[in-house]
Amino acid sequence: MNDATAAERQWTFLTNHARVLVQIARDPGIRVRDIATRCLLTERAVQRIITDLEQAGYLSHERRGRTNHYSVLAGKQLRHPADAGPTVAELLATLLRAPGDGQHHPAPAVPEPAAPRSADQVAGQQGDGLSQGRPPGVDRLDGAVSGAQ
Repeated sequence: MNDATAAERQWTFLTNHARVLVQIARDPGIRVRDIATRCLLTERAVQRIITDLEQAGYLSHERRGRTNHYSVLAGKQLRHPADAGPTVAELLATLLRAPGDGQHHPAPAVPEPAAPRSADQVAGQQGDGLSQGRPPGVDRLDGAVSGAQ
């Protein structure tokens, strides 16, 4: 294979939609311009992705003054049939736990999924969400992600 062919066949593990979703989960008040810079995309592409995510029910936003504040609806299942099972919260928990220093670190063990609980059990529990089987940043029972580590 020559160099030109290898360059044309570049690929990545994450889609641009996943990258944008991760940035929003890290900072719900992030600007489109900052998402674009961090994801190496144009602002227009980021706006289209945000629209896609909102229309599919993975994301919502609320206007606060001159800025948008986003909420990731983390309880929603992943979109592709081959990815059936995991929720957005589980995906984000995996993607957000990696350090951003660029060095290789072993991945922590993946916790077992929490057993289903009744509404009474959920309503009676208090805490930070970590002991309740929810990933960091998931702060509401509807699965909305409001912030990052």
